[in-house]
Amino acid sequence: MSTMNSEIYTALIDAGSSEEKAKAAAVSVTDYERVINDVRSELRLIKWGIGLIIAAEVLPLMKSFFA
Repeated sequence: MSTMNSEIYTALIDAGSSEEKAKAAAVSVTDYERVINDVRSELRLIKWGIGLIIAAEVLPLMKSFFA
């Protein structure tokens, strides 16, 4: 079930768009926002993974330099 962004819907209605088109556009924008949030959460996980890999590679090198 799709949800609708009421702010966009209201703005489109006030701008003179038909009710059907405004509702479809608001649902579409909400779907894009959901996809973008999914990508952001996956990117956050990837950043943590890369950070751990870098730490696992750099710490032994630093240990050998300072030991």
